[in-house]
This record gives sequence, C-alpha cells and structure tokens, in this order.
Amino acid sequence: MTSPADPPNDAGASGPGLKLLAVTACPTGIAHTYMAAEKLAQAAESLGHSMKVETQGSIGAENVLSDNDVSQADGVIIAADKDVDRSRFIGKRVLVVAVADGIHRPERLIEQVRNAPVYQGDGHEAERGAAPAASGGGKGRSVTYKALMNGVSYMIPFVVVGGLLIAVSLALGGDTTSKGIVIPDDSFWKTVNDIGSIGFELMIPALSGYIAYAIADRPALVPGMVGGWIAAHGELYDSEAGAGFIGAIVTGFLAGYLVLWIKQVKVPKFVQPIMPIIVIPIVATSALGLFFIHVLGEPISWVFERLTDWLGGLTGTSAALLGIILGLMIAFDMGGPVNKTAFLFGAGLVSKNPEVMGACAAAIPVPPLGQGLATLLRRRMFDDQERETGLAALFMGFFGITEGAIPFAAARPARVIPANMLGGAVAGAIAGVASVEDNVPHGGPIVAVLGAVGGVPMFFVAVVVGTAVTALVTIALMSVGGGGRGADADAGAGGVAEAAVAGEAAFSTPSPAGAPVLAGVGSGGGTGAASAAVAAPDATAPKAASVSAAEPRDGGKAEAAPEAAEAAPEAGGQVLSGYLTEQTVRERLAADGKDAAIREMAELLAATGKVADTAELVRAAFAREDQGTTGLGEEIAIPHAKTDAVTAPVVGFARSPEGIEWGAPDGTKARLVFMIAVPEAAAGDEHLRILALLSRKLMGAEFRERLLGAADVGAILRVLGEIE
Repeated sequence: MTSPADPPNDAGASGPGLKLLAVTACPTGIAHTYMAAEKLAQAAESLGHSMKVETQGSIGAENVLSDNDVSQADGVIIAADKDVDRSRFIGKRVLVVAVADGIHRPERLIEQVRNAPVYQGDGHEAERGAAPAASGGGKGRSVTYKALMNGVSYMIPFVVVGGLLIAVSLALGGDTTSKGIVIPDDSFWKTVNDIGSIGFELMIPALSGYIAYAIADRPALVPGMVGGWIAAHGELYDSEAGAGFIGAIVTGFLAGYLVLWIKQVKVPKFVQPIMPIIVIPIVATSALGLFFIHVLGEPISWVFERLTDWLGGLTGTSAALLGIILGLMIAFDMGGPVNKTAFLFGAGLVSKNPEVMGACAAAIPVPPLGQGLATLLRRRMFDDQERETGLAALFMGFFGITEGAIPFAAARPARVIPANMLGGAVAGAIAGVASVEDNVPHGGPIVAVLGAVGGVPMFFVAVVVGTAVTALVTIALMSVGGGGRGADADAGAGGVAEAAVAGEAAFSTPSPAGAPVLAGVGSGGGTGAASAAVAAPDATAPKAASVSAAEPRDGGKAEAAPEAAEAAPEAGGQVLSGYLTEQTVRERLAADGKDAAIREMAELLAATGKVADTAELVRAAFAREDQGTTGLGEEIAIPHAKTDAVTAPVVGFARSPEGIEWGAPDGTKARLVFMIAVPEAAAGDEHLRILALLSRKLMGAEFRERLLGAADVGAILRVLGEIE
C-alpha cells in the first residue's frame, strides 16, 4: 500500500493519476494568482492527474483546501510570492516555488512534486524543494526577504496610527515651552497623545515579532515581540536610548532562528504537545532576552556614551561640519541610539547654543518627508501599502516625527538609510552655516510654525533641500539596484509578468468591516486556510477561483455555458454581470498604439452614458499605466481605472488583429483588449472580481482563439458569455 507521501513512481503514466493540491498567491493577489491556478489545473488534467487549487487573492481565499483534501493528497505545490501557511500540509510532499513557475513551468512542477521532500513542520524541507524549480529561470523571494517584509507590513499600522495621533495632539493641544512642545497633563489632547505613544511603543515589538513569526511560525511570536520590546527600551541595559528598529530586526531574526533550532531538538513524545505553546516560547524568550540585555546591550550603551563624548568635543568647530555630523546621526537609525545621541546632545545645549538644536531640527523631518516625496515622484516603484505610508510619513515629517520613515528603512535599509543620511547631512549643513536657531528640543516645520525657530527662511530652505536630496537619492538607488517593491521589483524578482499587475494593489481598497465577502473568507495574506465560505447575496458572486482538473470546469456546468451564452443577446446582450454589453464591444480597434487604444476604449465606454468625464477617465487609465503595464501577455491587455469620472462599473472589449505594443512581459502584442472602469466607491472587491474572472478564462488558448475568430458582435458576446 502506498502512503500519500510516497506516490507510485509510475502514477500518471500507466497507473492511476495523482491527487494533487496547489496554493497560488502573488503580492497583489490579482491576475497572476489566477493565471498560475489555471495553468496548474490545465497541466494536471493533461497529465492525467486530479488537482484542486486554492487561490489566495485580494478578494480572499477561494476554493479552500479542506482537511479531507489534504489527507488524500499525494503532493502539494505552493506557487506563491508571499507567505503561505504550511502547517496543514505536515506529512505531505510540499514543493514551494515562485508564482511565475506556476505560470510558465506547471508540467515540470507536477513532475517535481512527486519527489519533493516531506514537510515536517519546520519549514526547511519545503524550502529546499523550491530550489530546483526556482533555478529553472524563476527567482523566488528568499526566506530573509519574506520575513523582513512580513515584519514591516505588520509594523506599518502601528507607525501610522501612533505617529498621526501624536502629530494631531501636538498640533491641536501643544504649547511651545523651553522643554519643547508640551501638552497639558489634564487636557483631552494629552490622552490622545498617550494613545499614540502606545502605538509607537508597540511598533518595534511588532516588527521583531512578525519577522520571527515568518521564520518559525507561532512559537516564535512571543520571543520575537519580547525581544523587540527589550531592544526598544534602553533602560533595561543601562542605555539612555534603545536599539530602535535595527535592534528589532536583529531580535526578530535571532528569535526566529533560535526557535527553528529548538524545534530540531528531539524530545520524548509526552513533551511534544507542549513544546510549541510552553517549552519553546519560554526557553526562547528567556534566552533571547538575557542575551540581548547582558551581551548586546553593553555595546549599545557603550556606543551611546562614546558618541555623546565625541560630539561634546566637536563644539566650537565648523558649524557646517557639526551640522553634517548631526544630520547624519539623526537620519541613521530614526529613534535608535545614534539618533537619540544627536538629539539629546542638541537638546542639552538649547539654552546655551540653540544653533546646535537648529541643525538637528532641520534634519529631523528629512527622512519621513523625503521618503514620502519619493512615493509621490515615482509611484510605480512602491506598492500600495508603501504609497499610503508615504502620505502618512509626509504628515509625520511636518510634525518632526522621524520614525515615519522607519517602514521604508526596514524594508530596504541598504538604499533608504544612505539616502536619509545624505539628505539629513545636507539639511544639517545648511542650517549650521545659516546659524538657524531652535529654542525648543523638538524638530520639524511645526517648530517654525509655532515660532520657536530663529532664521525661519533658511530653516525651510534646509528642510526642503534635504527632503529633495533624500527623495531623489532614494529613487536613484532603487532604480540602479532594482529595490522597488512595485512594478520594478516584481519584474526582476518574479522572472515573469508580475510587473504587469504590480500596480493592482493601488487599485484595490479593503472591504468595510462586516461587509459581505464575495467568495471564501480567508487569510489572503498567506496565514492559513479560510475560516468559512460566505456566499455573496446576489447572483453576481463569482465561482471558485480555481478548479479541480479531474472534474468539468465550473462545477460540471461547462455544457450549460453555451445555452447561457446564447441567451445573453436576448437578455440585452449583457455579460460579466451586465457590465459588458453590445454597446461596449468593438470588433476592430482603429488605434495602432497603446495611448490611442486607451482613448478609443474610453470613448467606447462613454457610449453607455456611464462616463461623466471621458478625458478624466483617460487620464486615470494613463496614470494606472504609469504604475506598470496592464499588458498581461498571451496577447491580452486589461487597462483599467478607478475614478469618479464613471458613475457605475462598466467593461469594454475590442480586438486588434495586428496587435498593439503594450509592453507585455512575454513580448506579445495585445490583440484582445478589455477596459474596466469603476467609480471610487465601487473600487474594492467588484473590480477584483471582474479581473479574476477575466484572468482565469483568458488563460485558455482555445477560448482566446474563439474570441479572436468570432464573426461579429453577437458572436463575441456569446463567447464572452461563457465567463462566469
């Protein structure tokens, strides 16, 4: 008898096919998630195997794998560029690859999963299984990168909430005093400030904890968070400043790999059940905490003291040189020991030499303002979350909250920290040369607005120039090093068309709490299976995002699709929930270029009466193209826009027999062009549902050929009517 972990070597050839499972997910959770699912299902069917694919897209987990599915499976393929929970696959052969491999090498993956390592729960076996596939051309994200990004993504809400609450409370309730901007203890705004401070204090533990969690799962969460708290509180190791976000990154990785090491220890069977919930967290937390306090803490405290003494010796030297040094230190670790040393040095001289604090005050806002400006100047280099964080960073920078730049520095320290330091040095130097004075121990434009700065014009010159330097250097370093996490990064890291949809995240907005979910409710972020499936309340709810290759597509309704399609013209020629009609279909595009095609498609949509401003719709579509091409490859382009220039969701379709150059990753010209436009208020799940439906169906070569060969608008609508 053959166990699920050991399928017969001749399975799928002369013997019965394998029962396979797959999970697909890309960072944006849209087109490529479903492309990979479709390709894997098709390949399994052609090889005589059955396969069920769970997609973890932006509209949630769909076609969720059940415990029964897993128990009967011969192997599992995880084609994902983000973390996917593997705890449910213990004891199964698991192959982990990039989502690009699922699209371009599905047959090869199915062959490889038969000999993939059996996943034992510590993460290593499955990761090793990914190596052969990744080496074939696709390049998956490293464990280190994924862990760091996991920590950053969970840290960002703490930064934003804490920073904005502190900024608002300072602006509305703060008074300028010799001790800085102070909020009266008995005021409402003091309470708001305290709440914001709690968010800021939790920021560093969250970063550390979720780095550890990504490496070693739940047992590593507590030691990671406790380690991050210790790193942030220097009083635990006799330092006036904590180790900041750099210390949190250190404790996060230490905790994660320490827990992985403890998991390797062989223990008696009666101890195994309590290992993940009692033994591992206690041992790892104690060991990490003691190590940081007694081993790492001493050097941090020593550095703090030496830097303070060194700065004291610089007093009286060139103002420009001192400004440069203070600016470099302020921008280096944004709240860590180096930053705190410079700040406390300047604060201690406020009454005697306010020019020193003036240089600090000019440098303090530069990192968040510079990073925020960079997200505005080159939006396509940043993902949706970073663009939103950039706006918050601009606000925090105005109020002198340097920590607003931490998410960017933590995500790509080798590029962001040098840019921050260069901008801070420039700002500090200008302020030093101009003898800018700051009479309160605080920084940022807010102190000038409140009248605490002497030499206001040059203060703002220093801040503006420093901000511009940081933004431009950040963009330059990301361009040279491929450090973007938006279109640029995904094109390089995925080895495939991830750039084609990297800007999709900017097109989506989360559903409001309590709103009905269109499909399965799941992690969507790779943290586990869905808890339950919640049906949409109307007939427009999508089918599962992927299919079992052993069954007829669409749950056995494939034969019914032609009849449904034939009925579409009688019902007004409406498909895709009525968003695409006879009015929005054109047999042949007159345009021969992308820009002209987008304008022509916008005019086509305007014929429905749902477009209030055609020019604005075109502008929004062009802005989306600037974030990354919507040419998906396979001769398909799906330009789209969310804009209030349309009053209701509308979809158009047109063909270009000669093809239009759309910048697709596979080099093909777009012959099938869909355009989707939705109002801002409807830009959440609805556009994602439409994109998912199109992406899945268009992966079929036979479907595309029929769409290209349809004789007239009626025939085109009948083919498109098969999309359910």
